[in-house]
Amino acid sequence: MSAFTSAFTDTPSSPPLVLGSTSRYRRELLQRLGLPFSVRAPDTDETPRAGETPRELALRLAQDKARAVAAQVGPAWVIGSDQVCACDGRILGKPGGFERALQQLQHLRGREAVFHTAVALVDPHGAIQAREIPTHVRMRPLSDAQLRAYLLAEQPYDCAGSAKSEGLGIALLEAVRSDDPTALVGLPLIALCDLFAAAGFDVLGTPR
Repeated sequence: MSAFTSAFTDTPSSPPLVLGSTSRYRRELLQRLGLPFSVRAPDTDETPRAGETPRELALRLAQDKARAVAAQVGPAWVIGSDQVCACDGRILGKPGGFERALQQLQHLRGREAVFHTAVALVDPHGAIQAREIPTHVRMRPLSDAQLRAYLLAEQPYDCAGSAKSEGLGIALLEAVRSDDPTALVGLPLIALCDLFAAAGFDVLGTPR
């Protein structure tokens, strides 16, 4: 058995799999692969740089998070991910509270937004790969009363753009276009499986 195919088996010498994120949404998505993993919080500065596009920002932050956690844990498979929502040239981050979330949704309604979701994978030797998956979302032209009702019911204050599509936020959306249905939630699993494959690891061939 190669080092790659044994990477997730439950032996003391196997490099662990670590998710560099405390997001419960990403944790729930990664659990779909059925692989044992631990979670570490990355300590990274998420401030956009001058002239940085939303896509570039998402890719950089995903890689920064993966590298930061890899530096904490030593040889391991480390996943980092980040999502940046952009609409009409404006980046919409996590709102953190009701009023900012309402302002974001008022800006988004009736418009198309792009959620740039990036994932990075650091292998046990320190090599890194990254992918970005754009998801185009058309928002419904909802009233302020409808937006307030949504926010009070869902409280999506830790979601970029305040649109929690895996919950009641689906009612905000008129159409979604993406190559990866998990990207909008926050961790593009198809892209992640591509990164594993490129690193020589077969997700489906790993013993559970």
